[in-house]
Amino acid sequence: MKVKICGISDIETALYAVESGADAIGFVFAESKRRVTPKLAKEIIKHIPDQVFKVGVFVNERADVIQQIVNETGINVIQLHGDEIPEFCEQFSIPVIKALSIGSSEDLNQLDKYSCDFYLLDSPRGKYRGGNGVAFDWSLLSEEQLKGKKIILAGGLSIENVAEAIQLAAPYMVDVSSGVETDGKKDVNKITKFIERAKNRSKHEIS
Repeated sequence: MKVKICGISDIETALYAVESGADAIGFVFAESKRRVTPKLAKEIIKHIPDQVFKVGVFVNERADVIQQIVNETGINVIQLHGDEIPEFCEQFSIPVIKALSIGSSEDLNQLDKYSCDFYLLDSPRGKYRGGNGVAFDWSLLSEEQLKGKKIILAGGLSIENVAEAIQLAAPYMVDVSSGVETDGKKDVNKITKFIERAKNRSKHEIS
């Protein structure tokens, strides 16, 4: 099972997450308590191995601004977490993750409108477009229409529930932010345990 740790804002935590087995690191460039500047993201990305996804999270940002940040920082995956239309998502030369809020099975119909590399399925939006720490009904993801799509599961994941979430939803990747924080800050012990739970679950299923 692949794991994305989102909302990273310092080199030490990024390196710790990667050493613990994280497959993707997320940098938030939208309104959020975890927002980072392109300059800081660039500095952190210098220290992250090539094989790790460096994901830039944007919400209703202009395409030229996104491209400028990609060029400046070394981001190699774009995550669009706003109201971006399908045509907007198709104009970039690097992989795109389209985030969609899922509250019911009808919301899954949104996937048919987009042609993206990955689909991040999150809980209905709260104060911010993501990182609200609320889960949705994971059993919805057993729907036939998700077959063949690379699904990233987000929203309310934690050390306690990630194994269950993987069992129910069978995603391509799990994405966590607030679930590995203590008092609003990334907690390296929680990051380690979350990755262990996610990866061990996958290993158990294979065996």
